[in-house]
Amino acid sequence: MRDLLLEVGFEELPARFVDTAAKQLADNIAVRLAQVHLAHGEIVIYSTPRRLAVKVADLVEIQPDRVSEIKGPPRNIAYDDQGQLTKAGAGFARSQGVSEEELFIKEVQGVEYLFAKKHFIGQPASDLLPEVLNSAVLGLSFPKNMRWGDYDLRFARPLRWLVALFGEEVVPFSVGPVSSGRTTYGHRQLCAEPIELANPDEYESRLAAGYVIADASLRRKMIREQVESTAQANGGEALLDDQLLDEVTNLVEYPTAFCGRFQKEYLDVPAEVLITSMKEHQRYFPVTGSDGKLLPMFIGVRNGADNHLENVILGNEKVLEARLSDAKFFYDEDRKQSLEDNLEKLQGVVFQEGLGTVYDKVQRLMELAPALALELGLSDHSDTVKRTAQLCKADLVTQMVYEFPELQGTMGEKYALLSGELADVARGIAEHYKPRFAGDTLPDTIEGKLTALADKLDTLVGYFALGKIPTGSQDPFALRRQAQGVVHILLANGYRVPLDKLINLTEQYYKNVALEEEKRQALLEFLLARLRVYLLDEAYAYDSVDAVLASGDLRVPELVAKLDALEEFRKTEQFADLYTAFERAANLAAKTDGIRYHEDAFTPADREFFSCLSELKDAVAGKMEERAYGSVLTLLAEFRPAVDRFFDQVMIMDKDDKARENRLSMLYETAAVFRGFADFQTIVVSM
Repeated sequence: MRDLLLEVGFEELPARFVDTAAKQLADNIAVRLAQVHLAHGEIVIYSTPRRLAVKVADLVEIQPDRVSEIKGPPRNIAYDDQGQLTKAGAGFARSQGVSEEELFIKEVQGVEYLFAKKHFIGQPASDLLPEVLNSAVLGLSFPKNMRWGDYDLRFARPLRWLVALFGEEVVPFSVGPVSSGRTTYGHRQLCAEPIELANPDEYESRLAAGYVIADASLRRKMIREQVESTAQANGGEALLDDQLLDEVTNLVEYPTAFCGRFQKEYLDVPAEVLITSMKEHQRYFPVTGSDGKLLPMFIGVRNGADNHLENVILGNEKVLEARLSDAKFFYDEDRKQSLEDNLEKLQGVVFQEGLGTVYDKVQRLMELAPALALELGLSDHSDTVKRTAQLCKADLVTQMVYEFPELQGTMGEKYALLSGELADVARGIAEHYKPRFAGDTLPDTIEGKLTALADKLDTLVGYFALGKIPTGSQDPFALRRQAQGVVHILLANGYRVPLDKLINLTEQYYKNVALEEEKRQALLEFLLARLRVYLLDEAYAYDSVDAVLASGDLRVPELVAKLDALEEFRKTEQFADLYTAFERAANLAAKTDGIRYHEDAFTPADREFFSCLSELKDAVAGKMEERAYGSVLTLLAEFRPAVDRFFDQVMIMDKDDKARENRLSMLYETAAVFRGFADFQTIVVSM
């Protein structure tokens, strides 16, 4: 057994591509080695901005011999009545390169098939690896690709070198103009000479000597420790951010942290602006004091050693100085007028062609948000909700948000407070964009919650009315995120207003577009689909989820409460009674399309069951009103004896038309009572 090393060298890859591409390369190799039956040990992944590498431990040097059984045509097609091979049978043998003696019959799922037994002699791994590695490299895909020169290759960045070693032996193959060898390269500035590798074992150590830390997890650990210790040495604590840490890890090959400073006067600018300038634009780690407030310093990470570090610090300080100077200027200029003064400028900002401007959207929100407050019993917040809706987009035309779009909402809150707005209004402005992404926090204030709901519903109704509905993986307007936000806010706050009512309420305030019935239904299903995704992510059983969502109830919190009750009830012995009662009723109820009773055709058994059914309907309605969903399921399960007795006493499909219609109608109503909670037919049971 020998170790295998593959390294693919590129021009600097975008940081966000590195981790995914490295894992993809490892997966490609693992799959292709399995396809050629080459066993191996642990697979280790290496990556830097300039290279993706995989080391495979203990790869066998030769394939094992193996016997393979290949299925051919069915026996009755492969042989004639005299037991001789037909043209189909002989053709199969010929295509597999086997003699008639190597054919045999084997039964598969009750059908006899002709099989060929083929013996394969194991080939040397060295003969197989060139194709394995070539296809693994060519199988790499990136979110964005480029071509260079006259080559047909498409990668995120130009390919520069390939290392392929099986033990001490080079695995020869080419990708475009680049051929494999044993030559790799160290740090671009700190290691001028190429590095010749004798075998895979020296990969890490030789690169480390060339100022490249190939192990991304080790490089990340080094960066974290350096950033923390550098901040502490300068009397502060670094604001560590995992996402930024990951990005910096994939921006450098040899990390060296340093501390830079900026003028104290910039601390007058909101901390969010300073942090955004440092993290998003410069990839610096901000530093705070013991009181949690920002200090006029930052921690950067250099791609290189500590030589001439003072020049590096000075250069980074100058770059940040320019950014912070701009930020302070924007902040000072924006403060010269109130937030409300910006509203008229929104008339020049297009929301969406066909839906008007952002100003038009704000006018709709000013009506919709208070209407939601009234609908949800929060009318005492109507005035502050309306004011929040009025100002929620006003910061979009400020100079600060124009320069730092990621601060929309955040700067709205800052400027609202400076303009003398109520704290809840200001906070609601910041919160109304939430949740911005999966896992984001939800709004805390009533103003934020209702303005967020109004904003997201307005967007969804408008885009669906225009027919801009997401299909497959295409969602250019992020409508799934908007719908997910609606569902999460309704659920987290127990807002029981039905989804169809929310859609209708939102549409009222659109003057120039209307939802056709087909699009209205599509939007409703779209919202329920987002709820389904959330519930499946929360590990609810898929069939329980589908059963409850099919009930017709469109109140999100109630659907989840019913689902919780159903999941618990399925663990009890009574669930079998519930399911049996429903199944017996539903199967025959499917033979009618409605309810038609004939009083003169009722027998005593019919009247008894009708009475039991009436009592069930009243009891279930009462418990549903009380939201006692566990009790509802118990009532449904306890109805089984009445169903069984009814089936024992009468012939449902009676020859008499009136009697038959009476009984089918009662079963139709019975199934409807059950389906009012969930469509139990979607549940998979083994009884």
